[in-house]
Amino acid sequence: MTSRFSLAGQVAIVTGASRGLGFEMARGVAESGARVYMTARGVEQLEAAAAELTAAGLDVRTRAFDLADADACVAAVSEIGAAEGRLDILVNNAGINAWEPLAQATTATWDRVMGTNVRASYVLAREAARIMVPRGYGRIVNIGSALAVVGRENIAAYVSSKHGLAGMTRALAAELGPHGVTCNMMAPGYFVTEINTTILARPGYEKGVSSRIPLRRWGRPEEVAGVVAFMASGAASYMNGHVLVVDGGLTETFVLPVDGTGV
Repeated sequence: MTSRFSLAGQVAIVTGASRGLGFEMARGVAESGARVYMTARGVEQLEAAAAELTAAGLDVRTRAFDLADADACVAAVSEIGAAEGRLDILVNNAGINAWEPLAQATTATWDRVMGTNVRASYVLAREAARIMVPRGYGRIVNIGSALAVVGRENIAAYVSSKHGLAGMTRALAAELGPHGVTCNMMAPGYFVTEINTTILARPGYEKGVSSRIPLRRWGRPEEVAGVVAFMASGAASYMNGHVLVVDGGLTETFVLPVDGTGV
C-alpha cells in the first residue's frame, strides 16, 4: 500500500458496523491501518463482528449505542475522542428504510426514518467536527443511497432522507473545508446484504433488478470497502462535497431489461 492510501495511526468511527455494508466498511478502513470503533445498537452482534475482525489481526474496538438517542451519539463521539486524543474519520453508515404507500404512511414513520438517517448523522458529524476542526484535519464520509439522486415509489421517507443527507454533505463540505475537514457521500445501489433478504425472496426480483444494471448483477458487500477507505484517505484529499454513486451503472445509464420489456 502506498502512503497516499494508508490510514495508519488514524482513528475512525463506523456506524452500523455489525453487519452488511457497514461491516465491510469497517474492515476496509481497518485494513488500511486505522483503529476502527465499530458502532451499532445490538451489543451481541456487534461484539461478534468485532471478534471476527480482531481474529484477522485488525485493530477494532466497539461502542454500542442507539442512533435515535442524540445524547448517546454525543457521548460516544466525545468519549472516543477523549480516549484517543483524536478522531480522523467518521463514516455515517447506519440507516433504516420503511416501505409505506403515501396514503398509508404515518408521521411516526417519517420521524423515525429522518431521525436515524439524517438527524443522527448530523449530530455525529457535528460532534466529530468539534474534534477535527481544531486539529485541522478530518474525513467525514456519509453513506447515502443511489436513491439520493433518483426517486422511487412507496418509500418517500427513505428517499427524502437520502436526498437530505446529500444536501447536508455539501453544506458541511462548504463549512468545514476551510478547516481541513472534507465531507463526501458514498451512494450505494443494490447490494446483496441481510437487510435485503425480504425483497430478494420475491420471485424474479433479483433478476429483474439485475437486468437493468449494466454489470448485470447486484453488488457484493466487500465492493464498498475500498471505496470508503479511499474516500477516507489522503488520496481523496481534494474530493469535497461529492456524491459518489456505486451502483454498477444503474442510475447513470438506460438499460432495457433482458426480456425487452419495461420501455
